[in-house]
Amino acid sequence: MSKLDINKFMDDNYRVSDFSHLHWTGTFQEYLDLVTANPKITRNAFQRVHDMIMSYGSTNYSEYKKDVLRYHFFDDPIQNGKDAVFGIDVHLMKLVNFFKSAAAGYGTEKRVLLLHGPVGSAKSSISRMIKKGIEHYSRTDAGALYTFEWFDETESEILGGAKIFPSPMHEEPLKLLPVEVRKQFLDEINKGRKDGHKVNIKAEVCPADRYILGAYLKKYNGDWKKVLNHVRVKRLLLSEKDRIGIGTFQPKDEKNQDSTELTGDINYRKIAQYGSDSDPRAFNFDGEFNIANRGIVEFIEMLKLDVAFLYDLLGASQEQSIKPKKFSQTDIDEVILGHTNEPEFRKLQSNEFMEALRDRTVKIDVPYITRLDQEVKIYQKDFNAEKIPHIHIAPHTIEMAATWSILTRLEEPKKSDLTKLQKLKLYNGKTLPGYNEDNVKELRKEAIREGLEGISPRYIQDKLSNALVKNGHVGCLNPFMVFNELESGLKHHGLINSSEQLDHYKEMLAMARQEYEDTVKNDVQKAISVDESAIQTLCANYIDNVKAYTQKEKIRNKYSNKLEDADERFMRSIEEKIDIPESRKDDFRREIMNYIGALAIEGKVFDYKMNERLHRALELKLFEDQKDSIKLTTIISKVVDKETQEKIDVVKSRLIKNHGYCEICATDALNFVASIFAKGDSAKS
Repeated sequence: MSKLDINKFMDDNYRVSDFSHLHWTGTFQEYLDLVTANPKITRNAFQRVHDMIMSYGSTNYSEYKKDVLRYHFFDDPIQNGKDAVFGIDVHLMKLVNFFKSAAAGYGTEKRVLLLHGPVGSAKSSISRMIKKGIEHYSRTDAGALYTFEWFDETESEILGGAKIFPSPMHEEPLKLLPVEVRKQFLDEINKGRKDGHKVNIKAEVCPADRYILGAYLKKYNGDWKKVLNHVRVKRLLLSEKDRIGIGTFQPKDEKNQDSTELTGDINYRKIAQYGSDSDPRAFNFDGEFNIANRGIVEFIEMLKLDVAFLYDLLGASQEQSIKPKKFSQTDIDEVILGHTNEPEFRKLQSNEFMEALRDRTVKIDVPYITRLDQEVKIYQKDFNAEKIPHIHIAPHTIEMAATWSILTRLEEPKKSDLTKLQKLKLYNGKTLPGYNEDNVKELRKEAIREGLEGISPRYIQDKLSNALVKNGHVGCLNPFMVFNELESGLKHHGLINSSEQLDHYKEMLAMARQEYEDTVKNDVQKAISVDESAIQTLCANYIDNVKAYTQKEKIRNKYSNKLEDADERFMRSIEEKIDIPESRKDDFRREIMNYIGALAIEGKVFDYKMNERLHRALELKLFEDQKDSIKLTTIISKVVDKETQEKIDVVKSRLIKNHGYCEICATDALNFVASIFAKGDSAKS
């Protein structure tokens, strides 16, 4: 390994100029020049958060005939996807709309933003992303903001004998302008600005800055220009770790809660220096509301707060001011973001003393995901070949765990002909006869509590981890190992509070197991009947016959070139594979033709993969036509002749090459499917 030269490394990777750019300081006039060139640097906290989210762009897509925006910010580009949130884009749109309205000053800036949802539904992830996002944004040119500090080379008594006194609440420098001249100043600086952000100055500086400003005005007999000689404007970098512009409050034991944690407290050591406990220089403006000024304050499990804290919240949201001990109302500019779970929110609704808080709260639901492909993304972040290179994760392992979690969250369909598993597939974009986008939209509407109950992603992540630890020596993690882990953990699950709920979860697990059984059989069948073009040919032939049958036309025989009736025996050989009875064949055929017609109107071309049932029927038909070339039941016998073994090896290699299996799980899959066929299940499959 070559020797690392730290000096060369730093020269190549670190620029001092970047540091000085981020730590810019200047006079009030220089700051005014920056404001004139780019008034956006004076934005309030809500405007800054909204602009930060929008800066990452968005993608528009349609789901159940509804236009949905996916904001790329929620892919968590700042932390390389660590906290990325999937599957709840409609709810995230409501969140962004809250910031959009607040940024425009339409009233929501005077509300507490409350994220509400079950445990493990990404409330904390969203909060963390917004905090990290605004912190990172403040370090960019687009998100730059500024504050000021007082300085006096003479170590003036005004600054308590210090040479520098930073603005304790990181105030906006323009708030130093006298109230009497603000209107004329704003008229002047905003003159001619038709588009974009206009400079606005609201409220006044904190008590400490107000005291120092007043003392210097007194010293210079009201000459405000001379006061500015003691003001140094500087770049403000928000930082949660440094407690600058980002605050976090977590409720503790009720007996130990103290509102000074929110609004600051007297610094008793400085009382002797200043002679009074009501001197603002002897006050620590270090409560969460104080330090979060210009940024965001997060309340973890907000509704567990003591009532006294909630009163502080009311003033902070509606009046945008706080009441530090011994001082008058102090203006703040910050986003108040709280999150809470379902039981706590129900307590809020039933408590008549909390009516004022309910009235000042905007609730955004953050439910569990109910779309399978989005749920899978959560687990793929942590369980993938890159992070776990030494253990292969068999195909469908994560998908089956996600399937079970979503089944526990779905409400029972009100339509008797629809199972929960079919509902899950409809939500995931699959088609079923008799169901279109409008029907799926209706299914979602009627299920009011869907996504607010069920198994949390955390439970799945924990059990996947356990299964990896227990079965790591095998070299491959398969769905059966995960199913066993999921089931054994249910006995000790802290959130299962009734035997009925436990039975329901086990029933959903049995449904997921059956789905895996069908899926793995399907994989083996595909590996045997692997020819894609053969399925397409079979599909085209079936569609031609169905069209002729439904429209009472003849079909031309491609060999004899004669017009003949539709081949009933051929059509039934496919339909019977998916248990369509004779009495339902006409309905099924009409549904297929109507679906093809509807696609044609939209300018789309029919593909057999669009219809899950037809796709399955075609594969099963092709499998039946070809399976005699390999006797599946011989796989589990101890004696396999050379020719059969060669065919088994071909199927295994196809599973590995085309379906993501490894040698271990391909062998397991073939043995499992062979055992099913050995039991005489081939007729049902």
